[in-house]
Amino acid sequence: MKEANTGDQKKLLLIDDDPNLILLVKDYLEFRGYQVMTAGNGREALSTLTDLSPDMIICDVMMPEMDGYAFVEQVRQDPGKSWIPILFLSAKGQSQDRVKGLTTGADVYMVKPFEPEELVAQVESSLKQATRLIHHQNKGPNSIPTIQVPFDVELTPTELKVVQFVARGMANRQIAEELKVSQRTIESHVSNMLGKTGLHNRTELARWAVENNKA
Repeated sequence: MKEANTGDQKKLLLIDDDPNLILLVKDYLEFRGYQVMTAGNGREALSTLTDLSPDMIICDVMMPEMDGYAFVEQVRQDPGKSWIPILFLSAKGQSQDRVKGLTTGADVYMVKPFEPEELVAQVESSLKQATRLIHHQNKGPNSIPTIQVPFDVELTPTELKVVQFVARGMANRQIAEELKVSQRTIESHVSNMLGKTGLHNRTELARWAVENNKA
């Protein structure tokens, strides 16, 4: 087991309405050297984020008061917090559930029950990726690699409208209201564009759209 120095100890925010899962995951992550703060639902977590900027967020999907989807949308609309890696934990493991979680703004989607070692591996991978991005940003905008796709991508007129809203930081729900369609329709369009481009999430999709004059 690795030991972490207090000075560079990574802070994680763990959000779940199951106190038993909170206890188990918190103990395991703290044993691996992380500092873990907890919240029981999305609304409580948003309150916590006013005074805290964690290195990563681990969030349940189905919770009372504010579920994981609504919480992630709020975080992604906050310029000061939108960079934080987010990992979804959910008992819902169907393909459409994973797609919805990733298109909503999560970076990783894990299905319960899960192996603790896999959770730690996903956390460490996400933190390393975030560190690389911050490193490039600190070196200046010209050193940030552009988002590349291996082929020319043709978007439909509707997809082009949707990706323009995504690039403006709008959540799927807001885009649906703007275009007067269902949120599921917007999720389908975002999923199709991720499939066409081979990108992993809405953040990469937004950057690709801006860098390739799609938005």
